[in-house]
Amino acid sequence: MLDNSKPQIECIMSKYIPLISSSLAGPLGILHLPRLWQKVSLKATGQLHDDYPDIGAGYDSMVLGALGIEADAFRAFVSENKPSYVECEAWVAQNSDLTASSIAKLNRQIIQYHHDDDTRTSVLEAAGLDDSAAIPDAPTLNNLDDWTTFHKEVIS
Repeated sequence: MLDNSKPQIECIMSKYIPLISSSLAGPLGILHLPRLWQKVSLKATGQLHDDYPDIGAGYDSMVLGALGIEADAFRAFVSENKPSYVECEAWVAQNSDLTASSIAKLNRQIIQYHHDDDTRTSVLEAAGLDDSAAIPDAPTLNNLDDWTTFHKEVIS
């Protein structure tokens, strides 16, 4: 029976927009891996914003593919163990085809990747910028997209 004399506590679960940039790396030096860890961790707890996949076809798949790690294996490890970022990196180091040259090659691919013109224009317009904005690289455009979504849904 519900006791109406006690105040009721309402539990509201938040969904988070990942704000770790693809251009950031942890101690292993792998760009985007911290963001991937954050997204999969949030999804595992039901807290990832609905507009974001835990493991998408872009950088997420690019990173896992370069490391030789299956998406389902990474997802299972993070979901079942809820590792800290450092623990996640240790698992990646033990379960990947990690070499200094493969990390350098992957990082170059991430930094040099450019979105198609339609995606670029869409992100800039949503942020209130015209197409003359000198933002050609995908990591910076992705940051801008995250910040725009965060502002729209959390701040304003």
